[in-house]
Amino acid sequence: MSMKKTDLEKNLGKKLERGLKSQAIPQRFAQVAGKAVTKKAEPINSGSVKLVQVSCRLPAPMANKLRELAVGHEGGVSALITVAVEQYLAAGKKL
Repeated sequence: MSMKKTDLEKNLGKKLERGLKSQAIPQRFAQVAGKAVTKKAEPINSGSVKLVQVSCRLPAPMANKLRELAVGHEGGVSALITVAVEQYLAAGKKL
């Protein structure tokens, strides 16, 4: 008894799948994957301080002024905000 056309196509698809699964991963892909893992293993900040991401909403004029001040500041916006928060906390002001 002969097979239907759909059964022949299904068997051909299964044969192709087996062939793809049995092939080894090319070395170039394995090298890239290894490098990606090592990058994540390296600390982002080489200093002893662990950085934590914090998000806040600021009025547009204040954000623009902050960006302008950060251009001249050595650490950028993050360092400028760090200095401002440290000064605020050192002043001992309560909310």
